[in-house]
Amino acid sequence: MGGVEFLFDFASPNAYLAHKVIPAIQARTGATFEYTPVLLGGLFKLTGNQAPMFAFSGIPNKMAYERLEMQRFIERHNLPFAMNPHFPVNTLLLMRMATAAAMDGGLKQFVDAGFHQMWEAPQKMDDPEIAVASLQDAGIDARALHKRSQDADVKAKLLALTEDAAARGAFGIPTFFVGDEIFFGKDRLREVEDALAG
Repeated sequence: MGGVEFLFDFASPNAYLAHKVIPAIQARTGATFEYTPVLLGGLFKLTGNQAPMFAFSGIPNKMAYERLEMQRFIERHNLPFAMNPHFPVNTLLLMRMATAAAMDGGLKQFVDAGFHQMWEAPQKMDDPEIAVASLQDAGIDARALHKRSQDADVKAKLLALTEDAAARGAFGIPTFFVGDEIFFGKDRLREVEDALAG
């Protein structure tokens, strides 16, 4: 059985929702999901894309439908979710910390804690003091990761991952790759699973 690369950023509620259903897909398929940090704001700049709240701000029916589809997904999978009152949140610090965690071998625990603090017990995660304290309380050595996030190699790695994502066709988050096949959005997870089966 093959694997899936999951391009994520904590800024995206849809990436969080995908993260919550991935374990069931792994259980059904035996596939592994490799998480790759990608800075969503940087990806938007590289591809000329915008967040839906800006891109479709003049189309209220479109935004209402997007909220409806999100609610359907949450109910279908019985997921915990709390809209972050500080949304949109600048996740540059979090994503650099995630990159450091990935480089140092502790990404999974960091991802679980980061998504929890963004979309289950939402905090203002672009405030460094709040981010470090809440992640520290979750059992992460957040002080060390915060310090590490300022290192040149970490900054360069996140930039390189973001540029590589754009070069391979990504324009938003969540994005999935099964081999060279690209899939965008949580609603494409069924197709991701089909691709794994094929």
